[in-house]
Amino acid sequence: MINISQNNYIGFDVLFNHAATSILVADNQHRILMANPFLLNQFGYTKEELTGQLVSLLLPHSGKEQQAIRKNGSQFPAEISQSEHATPEGILTIIHITDTTDRRNAEMTLRELSQQRKEAAVKDRSLQRMTSFLNSLWTSTGAMIIVINNDGFIRWFNPAAERILGYKASEVVDVYTPMLFHDPEEVALRAEEFSGQLNQPVAPGIETLIIKARLNLCNEYEWQYIRKDGTRLPVSLTVSAISDASDITGYIGIAIDLSRIKMAESELRSSLEKERELNELKSRFVSLASHEFRTPLSAILSSIYLVSKYESDDDVAKRSKHIQRIISSVNMLTDILNDFLSVGKIEEGKIQVRHSVFDAGKHISNILGEMDGLKKSKQNIYYAHHGAAQACMDPTLLKHIVMNLVSNAIKFSPEGAIISIRSQCSDGAFRLSVKDKGIGISVEDRQHLFERFFRSQHVSNIQGTGLGLHIVARYAELMNGSVSCDSSPEKGTEFIVTVPFPKTDHNGKNIAD
Repeated sequence: MINISQNNYIGFDVLFNHAATSILVADNQHRILMANPFLLNQFGYTKEELTGQLVSLLLPHSGKEQQAIRKNGSQFPAEISQSEHATPEGILTIIHITDTTDRRNAEMTLRELSQQRKEAAVKDRSLQRMTSFLNSLWTSTGAMIIVINNDGFIRWFNPAAERILGYKASEVVDVYTPMLFHDPEEVALRAEEFSGQLNQPVAPGIETLIIKARLNLCNEYEWQYIRKDGTRLPVSLTVSAISDASDITGYIGIAIDLSRIKMAESELRSSLEKERELNELKSRFVSLASHEFRTPLSAILSSIYLVSKYESDDDVAKRSKHIQRIISSVNMLTDILNDFLSVGKIEEGKIQVRHSVFDAGKHISNILGEMDGLKKSKQNIYYAHHGAAQACMDPTLLKHIVMNLVSNAIKFSPEGAIISIRSQCSDGAFRLSVKDKGIGISVEDRQHLFERFFRSQHVSNIQGTGLGLHIVARYAELMNGSVSCDSSPEKGTEFIVTVPFPKTDHNGKNIAD
């Protein structure tokens, strides 16, 4: 089975329960891992019967077009599209199976009409008879059918084409060519492609659409159709020539809307990408944890051992030193775990912003008081608040932001350094500045500063997870705010966080009041 996280379960559930096309996922051994309900119903199998079976049970031959086999042995023509995706479990293949029975029937009908055409004495009358026949036969088909004459003008436009493209038949018949629905740039690119394939110039326009049909070559391609309202949709378009005994008298295009297939494929690809990112996060956690946990755990074990040896009253100072070392190491482990828990909640969308009105200066002063024990020898933290006292934002997220920025300033500043912190409430926004006298950050590193797990090669000797600034940026973003950095190597760093206030507080009261 594919490793799908709880976070992505809903996406897969919606995709597989509601997709109106058959989808299966296979591993690199061509064994079926997943099959959606539409496929199970179409082929007559249960999930348990298909899981682990080879894809060849349903699709015995390779190729884009083939015969698919149901459980009862009956067959139907199918169009196969597939794509590969790299995952931690290996290469997965996503296969879409489209029943082309309607298209085959349409093509069979066209052949019959072509035969009738050969027997007709008058070309125009024969085309009219074909148009009348198709009109009655395809009134309710889901495929768009457009018939044109040799001049390229539309002679027939079925109800499905009206419904999907937004034009009435009366608007386009004998007035427009199918170029009305095509992007000129896409047609020009396809004309260049066909020119190279056929070793002859192909003019961009209606000639591009019919050239291969006129040469009796396979003429089925994916195109972008443009609706009347300007929106676009992907279609699989097959163009065939209509001819009598000796001459081509027109062309017929059968287009199938691929929107739902493309959307299903996109959703599945997005779900697999999210799963890949979560697996990467787990792998990075295991790797980082094994490294970052080793130092504090070793310190705790050695300190506990030494504390057990200091039994006399004269050893009180030594015991206190190692107890403080244990406390510091435990706090370090707690910080690492909190970083990972915060990132996990952010990635899963579980962080909710709860605005409240509070005294910003007092709140930040309390936070700094809790962090006093983290300072290095002779380090000093200077804090000042300016402007209005009241702020309206999430105090919990602000606390995380302050703690991450200040702990970084302490960690990367030398002993005896001054760390300056300023906050301000004015003009409907909150502004926080944390400035240190540390080692600074290079221009190259600032480009990646807020990325998850990023750590500069210049601080490899200083313990850290590379998640703190990522968390700061994401928390600020959740409150519609931003973070900027001003730094130079050996000249210190200043981080500035700006968060706009909402127009009303959590009680709906206007903040300006």
